[in-house]
Amino acid sequence: MPSPASAGVSHASAAMFQTNQKNSAAEHRSAWRTTCICTGLALLLAAVFVLNVATGEPMVQRIITPAVVVQVLLYHLPGHLAPAPAIHWADNIVWQIRVPRAVGALLTGGLLALVGAAFQSLLMNPLADPYTVGVSSGAGLGSVVVIMAGGAGALEGMAQPMAAFVCGLLTVMLVYALARASGRTSPHTFLLSGMVVGAFFWSLIPLIITLGMGAGENRQAHIMAALFGSIAGVGWRRVGVLTACSVPGVWALWKKAGEMDMMALGEETALHLGVDAQRFRRTVLLAGSLLTAAAVAVAGIIAFVGFVAPHAARKLVGPQHRGLLPASLLIGALLLSLADWTARVWLHDVQVGVVTSLFGIPLYIGLMRREMRGLERAQ
Repeated sequence: MPSPASAGVSHASAAMFQTNQKNSAAEHRSAWRTTCICTGLALLLAAVFVLNVATGEPMVQRIITPAVVVQVLLYHLPGHLAPAPAIHWADNIVWQIRVPRAVGALLTGGLLALVGAAFQSLLMNPLADPYTVGVSSGAGLGSVVVIMAGGAGALEGMAQPMAAFVCGLLTVMLVYALARASGRTSPHTFLLSGMVVGAFFWSLIPLIITLGMGAGENRQAHIMAALFGSIAGVGWRRVGVLTACSVPGVWALWKKAGEMDMMALGEETALHLGVDAQRFRRTVLLAGSLLTAAAVAVAGIIAFVGFVAPHAARKLVGPQHRGLLPASLLIGALLLSLADWTARVWLHDVQVGVVTSLFGIPLYIGLMRREMRGLERAQ
């Protein structure tokens, strides 16, 4: 007959086994649910991409019908599955303007949303977004300087995005240096340093524009696109630059998804679990700043996509970053694609940043009010 002690051990082992089984089943259901949601988002994004390419202004739509669009796409696929379109400029509009613009909107929105999710975890602030660290101000300043100097067309049109990219990264390096004290960097000091540096660089932009009031309308249009965001000028060359920058940045953030979950439990808990907090922050900041600088360099400053998409993704798939990061990327791509389609087809090609602000600001205010009510109840 087994002793009472051994019977107790057996019951405890059985209970632990059942708990582990339940946890494993719950994780499996959660992973399956996340996969289904991301698959649905990907299919919806594909439909919006087709809509963005196949529709346009009413006058142009009379000639460039969906059938013409399909013919152009099949012609440019490997193997030339369809003959070249009879109207030469139809091919130019679809393949040289609409398709890279749709791809640019998809990539830009997805990258901003991915960085927004990572920065909200890093800075432990639900109101954080990719521009919190001052990248937008530095990149915008670089763009404006090149435009006002008359160099927007230099290097085959790549001088402005290159200047924006370099200045954005230099801004993050400056913010990191200011926030670093005794060999450490806290999220709070980094956030404050980013706000201060960003505000200073942002104040320089109107000063430079004022000093260069002799600029013509063409330069003013470039400045508006850089400061308020526009996908209109995105071509295959810029899509290539954005893709090249996105691969290492996305991979670095994805590799840190598990550590993001641990950091959400608190830095002290994460340290006990083996997370190198300083190395984690450097990696996320560098990768996120690289992606943000690339997005701003290609499409200008597009606000609120990187703030709205992670919150929507969190509602759908929960806080685990293995599901949150891809869901945020897909939702961000979907939001910016819809915003660009709306701006192009219905709003006379207004800057897409204006459209994203229209739906982003009310949500931002709502979340800010909820955070304030939470603080009041805590007190």
